[in-house]
Amino acid sequence: MLTDEDLPALWQQLGIPGVFDVHTHFLPEPVLRKVWAYFDAAQQNYGVPWPISYRGDDDARLAQLRAMGVRRFTALVYAHKPGMAAWLNQWALDFVAGVPECVPTATFYPEPEAADYVAEALARGARLFKIHLQVGDFDPRDRRLDPVWDLLSEASAPVLVHCGSAPLAGRFTGAGPIGDVLARFPELRVIVAHLGAGEFAEFVSMAGERVWLDTTMALTDFMQSLRPFPPELLPRLRELSAQGRVLFGSDFPNIPYPYAHQVEVLRDAGLDMRQVMWDGPLALFG
Repeated sequence: MLTDEDLPALWQQLGIPGVFDVHTHFLPEPVLRKVWAYFDAAQQNYGVPWPISYRGDDDARLAQLRAMGVRRFTALVYAHKPGMAAWLNQWALDFVAGVPECVPTATFYPEPEAADYVAEALARGARLFKIHLQVGDFDPRDRRLDPVWDLLSEASAPVLVHCGSAPLAGRFTGAGPIGDVLARFPELRVIVAHLGAGEFAEFVSMAGERVWLDTTMALTDFMQSLRPFPPELLPRLRELSAQGRVLFGSDFPNIPYPYAHQVEVLRDAGLDMRQVMWDGPLALFG
C-alpha cells in the first residue's frame, strides 16, 4: 500500500519534480468550518460517513502538501449565492500572493456584477476559475454569464466545473448544460471535476481539445462504493491520459482517505502517470 511518505520517491521514479494538483481547497476560515461541518454530517447528507483526513490550519496543510512533494496546487473557492464570489476572489488572490506554488484562482456566480469582478480577478493574475453547479444550483447557460464566458475565452483561463451528478445530482448537473455552453463559446476551456462522476461516459466522450478531466476522488475505494467508474471506459481514459487530457486532482484536504490512495488507484489503473501528475497540468498552466 502506497503511503503519503512514499510519494516523493514515486515522483523521483517517474522523473518528475513532484505533483501538480489542480483540485485543492483553501478557504476563508468561516467558510472552511461550514464545509467541514457539512462533511461531518455526511451520513445524513450523503448516506455514508466522510471523515476529513487533513484537518488543521492553513500552515499545517501547506506543510503537508509540501512534504508529499506537491509542487503546484490550487486554492479553489466557489460561490453558492449572490454577493459571495467577489469577496472570495479577493481572499483567494490575497492568499496565493504569499504562496508561490499556488495557481491564482477565482470564482463567479450569475449576477449582474459578475463580469466586473471576473475582469478584476484576471487583472490580478487569476489563471483558473472554479464553479460548482450542484452546490451553487445555477444554470451555466444563464445569460448573465455570457460576458464571463467571453472574458475567460479571451484570456484562455480554464474553468474547473463540478458538473457531474455525483455524489449528489442538481438541477443543472450532467453533460447537457455545460455542453451547451461549450457549443456557444468555441474558445472556452473547461476542466471537468471528478472525471464527470455521475455521467462518466458522457464526459469522457467530451474530453478533447478544449475539455480536460480531473481525477478528483475517481477510482478511489470511497467513490467506487458510491459511483463506480465503468471498466469499459478505462482504455479510453488511458488514451486521454497519454494525451495530457487527464489532470491530477485530489480534493485535499476534504478527503476521507490518505492522499496517496488517490495516486495509487490511478497508477494501478494504468494511466500515464507522468502526464497526469505533472506534464499535463504544466502544459495547461505553465
